[in-house]
Amino acid sequence: MKPKFLLINPWIYDFSAVNLWSRPLGLLRVAEYLSQFDADLHFIDCTERVKRRRIYGTGKYPRQVVDKPEILKEVPRHYARYGMDLDIFEEQLKGVLPCDAVCVTSIMSYWYPGAQKAIELVRKISPQTPVILGGIYATLYPGHAAAHSGADCVYSGHIETSRYSPTVTHAGYHIATMIEGLGITLHAVRNVLPYYKLGLYEDYPFAPVMTSSGCPYHCTYCASFSLFDGFIQRDPADILNDIRELSRMGVRDFAFYDDALLIHADTHLKIVLKDVIRSGLNVRFHCPNGVHARFIDDDLAFLMRQAGFTTLRLSLETINSERQARTGGKVSTEIFRWAAQNLKRHGFTKEHVGVYLMYGLPGQELGEVKEGVEFIKNLGLRINLTEFSPLPGTSCWEELTGRGIISGDIDPLLTNNSVFSLLFSGYDPDALGQLKLNVKEYNSVL
Repeated sequence: MKPKFLLINPWIYDFSAVNLWSRPLGLLRVAEYLSQFDADLHFIDCTERVKRRRIYGTGKYPRQVVDKPEILKEVPRHYARYGMDLDIFEEQLKGVLPCDAVCVTSIMSYWYPGAQKAIELVRKISPQTPVILGGIYATLYPGHAAAHSGADCVYSGHIETSRYSPTVTHAGYHIATMIEGLGITLHAVRNVLPYYKLGLYEDYPFAPVMTSSGCPYHCTYCASFSLFDGFIQRDPADILNDIRELSRMGVRDFAFYDDALLIHADTHLKIVLKDVIRSGLNVRFHCPNGVHARFIDDDLAFLMRQAGFTTLRLSLETINSERQARTGGKVSTEIFRWAAQNLKRHGFTKEHVGVYLMYGLPGQELGEVKEGVEFIKNLGLRINLTEFSPLPGTSCWEELTGRGIISGDIDPLLTNNSVFSLLFSGYDPDALGQLKLNVKEYNSVL
C-alpha cells in the first residue's frame, strides 16, 4: 500500500498574535516535495481559520486563554492559544490517523508549546505513529526540541524541491533519508507539484511568495544564515508563473516572504514587476518582512507603486551610525532618507510604508530608540517598534551569553519578543510604555 502522511501546522502560543499573511511555507514545501511520490497527503493547519477577515486578507485568530508556563508566571499579561479548538483538531486527527508518519512544523521558537500539544494529541490517538518535527524551532534549538517536543525525529534544516534549489540540508541529509529510516518506501511517480495545486486549503484569501532563500548580509541579530545555505534567487519566470496561476484562482493579495527581496533588483524583482504591469494583473503586494532600503532607487519605487505594492516595511532598526555599522551595515540614515524620498515621490504614504525600529538590542539605550522615532516622524512614515529577540548562533546571542545576561541553555519561551525586553533590557517599563503610546498616537493619524 502507498504510504500516508499527515502534515500539521500547530497553534500559536503567545501573549498576542494576528494573522498578517501568515502561512507555514516550510511545511508547504514539504507537501510539495512529497507530491512527487505515490503517497496520500493530509494537511491540518491549526491557524488556518480567523475570526474575522480584515483588510487585504489579514485577520484575527480564534483565541483561548490558557495557563501560562511556570517560567512566564510573572509576566502580567494573558497567555493564549491561537487557532482552532482542540476538539476540532482531535476530530480531524481521528479522521486521518493512523498513518505512516506525521510531520509537524515549528515557526517561532517560543511557540514550541503548540508543537508539543499537537504531538501530544497525535500520541493520544495513535501512539505508534512516528512523528517528525521540523521548522525554525527544530533548526535553532535541536537539542531542546529533541528533549522536550515529544517527536521521534527532529529535522534540522530546510527542505527545498527541484523547483527551487538542490535538495540539501544543514544536517547533510535530505528528508527522504529520515523518512526511509522509518521503514517507509518512496516511489517517485510524477513531477513535483506547487503547493497551491495540492488542495491543502479550501480558499486563498492571500498567498505567500518567496522569490529567494537566505540573505547575503550577516546582521548580528538575524539567523537567516543559520536557516538557509547561502543566498539563492529563483528564476523570475518561475515567480511570474506562480503569481499568474494563483491570480487565475482568484488570489489578489500576495505576501513576499523573502529576507532579501530587493537584492539584484535589476535582474530579479524589476523583471517580475514589469511583467505584472504589462499583464495588467489586478493584484496587491505586501512585504511583512523588512526590505533593504538601500536598493530602493527611483526606478524601483516607480515599479513597486505601479505593480500594486500596498504594504511595505523598511528595515531601519536604529539611526545610531555606530550601531548600524556594528550590526551589519545594511543601511545608513542618509541612504534610508534617500529611499524614503524615492517612495514618497511615487505616491507611497504613511498608509503604505512602515519602518521597523528595534529596541532592546544589547547595549541599546531607550534614548537611542526615541531619536529613531523622531527621525521617522520627520519622514512622515509609519513607525513599527520591533522588540529584539535573541537567536542562537548570532553575534548578539554570543554577546549576551558572554556577558552573562542570558545562559546558553535559556528556555526559548524567555526569548519571546514580548517578554525579552521586559526581562533583560533594563528599560524603565513606564518610560517604554509612554514611548509606545506616543508611537500609537502618531500612527493613528494618517
